Amino acid sequence: MELKANAALIIIDQQKGILHPKLGRRNNPQAEARMLELLDHWRRSARPIIHVQHLSRSADSVFWPQQSGVEFQERFQPWPGEQLIQKQVPDAFCSTALEAWLREVGIEQLIIVGVATHNSVESTARTAGNLGFDTWVVEDACFTFDKADFFGNARSAEEVHGMSLGNLQGEYATVVSTAQILV
Repeated sequence: MELKANAALIIIDQQKGILHPKLGRRNNPQAEARMLELLDHWRRSARPIIHVQHLSRSADSVFWPQQSGVEFQERFQPWPGEQLIQKQVPDAFCSTALEAWLREVGIEQLIIVGVATHNSVESTARTAGNLGFDTWVVEDACFTFDKADFFGNARSAEEVHGMSLGNLQGEYATVVSTAQILV
């Protein structure tokens, strides 16, 4: 595994709304600290950074544009020169300029972090892999929430996270840890 000089860090949905208690119990309490370590590393090494912001179509969403939950958390505010992608569905490639921008500037390697593992992270990573990008998902820099499966069985955030990473590993992405990147 080799991190390319122009590998892009994609930080998904680090908005105020993701901290809302109504979303329930989550896993990886250290995920934001890992994201910030990676963000700092990317800024110091002058690699490209892409901030993804979800603008929900649903008024009851924590990411509804008419309230503060849609705003980036202060610690994840984009800096001048960093890319901003706004999406309305989980996949950051769907109906956005993300793929065109990546191709235009010659980026082939994507490092994906953020939330939620089973939703926007998995959806974006699947598309990235399908489009031929060298896609890495940083398992300890993502998190998700407790969720019932299709049959109504309660699944812990750890189980949902693990299954989502299992869905991605090998077919769509390479699952890594922060430590593997910051060697």
